[in-house]
Amino acid sequence: MPSFPDLEAWGVFAKVAETGSFARAAAELKLSKPTVSKAIARLECRIGTALFNRTSRRLSLTETGRGAAAGAARILAEGETLEADATLQAVSPNGMVRISAPMSFGIANVAPLLPELFAAYPKISIDLHLSDEIVDLIGGGFDLALRIASLPDSSLRARHICKVRRLLVGAPGYFIHRQRPQTPRDLAQHDCLSYTYAPNPDRWRFQRASGEDEIAIFQGALRANNADALRPMLLAGLGLTVQPEFLVSEDLKAGLLEVVMPDWSVPPISLNLVTPPGRHRPARVAAVIEFLAQRLSVAPWALCEAAQDNATRR
Repeated sequence: MPSFPDLEAWGVFAKVAETGSFARAAAELKLSKPTVSKAIARLECRIGTALFNRTSRRLSLTETGRGAAAGAARILAEGETLEADATLQAVSPNGMVRISAPMSFGIANVAPLLPELFAAYPKISIDLHLSDEIVDLIGGGFDLALRIASLPDSSLRARHICKVRRLLVGAPGYFIHRQRPQTPRDLAQHDCLSYTYAPNPDRWRFQRASGEDEIAIFQGALRANNADALRPMLLAGLGLTVQPEFLVSEDLKAGLLEVVMPDWSVPPISLNLVTPPGRHRPARVAAVIEFLAQRLSVAPWALCEAAQDNATRR
């Protein structure tokens, strides 16, 4: 197998051929003259012939040198262009950013932010992957992911953005012929809808302000791997379920749903921004991270206290 080309030496040769002088080439490349001389000697030794005719007064290209000069100049120019482009992308937000986000959250809260993001950073492009499954960030080539969960220990870097409340909700029509549950144990007698990707899809843990902690174990007619798929059953009055606040806040404000068993709460979960390990990020990725963190840290979907009180009293 042939050894890797000595690209540094070819770049030095191109600059010497261009300037006609070892000293001028050294000055332009910010190298010492001995370093330039050694690079040319190394290259001539490698190819087995001289590239320059040297006298005390004059430096000229040999026939081999003249034949190689144009190609070496292209190598140097392409290398300079590549380095300049890479440096520009490293310091200026420019290029593709690949983002993974949960399906429902991404549609409701990430996609609406994209027009503002593109207006702020017109040279950035986004590849948005929406799925409730946990993707392999590194293997999938993602720059960042938004995850709503308690994160396991890993080599990934995680940044907490905000808390996401989870609410037990149902439609007013559900209670026309059903008694309202008073404690989590009562949910065993109710039709409960569950989210497949929850750590325990057939149980919910509730807490009370007084410190009580209770597990609700239930069965229901529907399980789904996307929380939005539970909404038609909820609105039809065919079940109760625990949903993240960002999915139900509008339905609660409209009176289509109400908070059930308000004296008990499901522990909130965290919205996290997760990135691959490593200390240095391209400017495009850093810009998107800061943009999303700033816009989402205020939990724009959160109900004000008055709206939640009204949703509970209905």
